[in-house]
Amino acid sequence: MNETNDILDRIGRRSGMTVPEGYFDSFVAKMSESLPDVMPDAAETDTPKRTFWHKMRPYAYMAAMFAGIWCMMKMFGMLSGPGPDLTDINNYPGVLTALNDVTFVNDYVYPTVDRYELIEDIYMQSDDIPLSIDSDLDTIPEYLFMTDDSI
Repeated sequence: MNETNDILDRIGRRSGMTVPEGYFDSFVAKMSESLPDVMPDAAETDTPKRTFWHKMRPYAYMAAMFAGIWCMMKMFGMLSGPGPDLTDINNYPGVLTALNDVTFVNDYVYPTVDRYELIEDIYMQSDDIPLSIDSDLDTIPEYLFMTDDSI
């Protein structure tokens, strides 16, 4: 038995697709004859003039895209309901725990705060604390006047 395992030998190498003899010899001449004669001036004059809408179209599409995103986010917000009040400190138990810890406040809050600016901010933001130049310093909490030496 003289069988070969090469599949190309079994089916043959000819697929039936052949090119006629001399086809590529005159291919360039036939192709150039079949193409239309296009003058370069004709191609340049056929371009349409850009109108105002052609110039503004990308910006209008971008505005529509952002409006769609805004509407989508608004709908998601309405469907999910109101979130927690971000201004209420009771919603942040970690911050409350840290501010109630005296060592944390002494180590991290006081060194970064100018005490006189803090007093001024408290005075400007509240009406019920009587702070003035003539006021008695005993009414001001003593932790506002702690120096780095006394900590």
